[in-house]
Amino acid sequence: MRKRDAVLTLALLPLLAAGCHSSEATRLREIASETRKGDATANTPLPLGPAQPVQLATLEDARIRESSGLVASRRNPGLFWTHNDSGDGPFIYAFDRAGRSRGAWRVEGADALDWEDIAAGPGPVQGQSYLYVGDIGDNERKLPFIVVYRFPEPDAREPAYGREPRPTEPAEAIRLKYPDGAHNAEALAVHPTTGDIYVITKANAEAGVYKLAAPFDPKALNILTKVATLRGPDFFGTLVTGADISPDGRRAALCDYAQGYELTLPPGAASFDEIWKQKPVALSLGARLQGESVAYRLDGAALLATSEKTPTPLFEVALPKR
Repeated sequence: MRKRDAVLTLALLPLLAAGCHSSEATRLREIASETRKGDATANTPLPLGPAQPVQLATLEDARIRESSGLVASRRNPGLFWTHNDSGDGPFIYAFDRAGRSRGAWRVEGADALDWEDIAAGPGPVQGQSYLYVGDIGDNERKLPFIVVYRFPEPDAREPAYGREPRPTEPAEAIRLKYPDGAHNAEALAVHPTTGDIYVITKANAEAGVYKLAAPFDPKALNILTKVATLRGPDFFGTLVTGADISPDGRRAALCDYAQGYELTLPPGAASFDEIWKQKPVALSLGARLQGESVAYRLDGAALLATSEKTPTPLFEVALPKR
């Protein structure tokens, strides 16, 4: 994002000044709670789950300065993709669980106004994995539409640290328009089976979940459908900054600056959209200075997260079997 909401700026500045050496997530929750005292829409953080996050690594690629999105690679098992927030350019970066770089790619045909999240899912060619990058940030809420770039996932098996960014295959610019006016958003997810695209908005009181059902015309201006509203106290502040859907399509993960949340689709649900009505389980994603990303591991047994501040940590938290 290019500038922060006032309430989050107030919450983050004391943390940054203190260096965030301990209990960053707890302190962020406390500060933000104080900021919203007296607000009828203020939320109480949910108790965190029992699993403790582990820092796996620090990302070695110094070009990753503001990791704003994260997704597990489908084409390259064991690798992950990230990108920077606004100000970098149309680049994606690959790395492994040890934080070792696998290089950078330039997304051909893409612009980077305010990239906020990245997802993986199916696309036009059956059996091929695609990456989706969300140019969905709109702090001033004035854009006539937002853009999601879709392109075949690159082959990142050969390490290429230090090399100039390589080009991806040409990206499709999928234009999306909200049905109820412009919104700011930082969370994007794609269903692994249907290819439906979900955008979750970022707002102090409640977050909207918007969907573009597949198949769709990537050359048209596609109108999103609002399928759910997320409200407190289930979500702390509803300032959703990242999202992902599990590889089996039965769970969804969200995050805000402080922590993560997981929702599970109930047995017998008629539609995946039922998941947004479920009560979330809160999870610690580690001591992130500014958390804007969350992703399922490819086996779905853990969540991973990074931070927008450098040096960039990589955290992992195991998930209970469901």
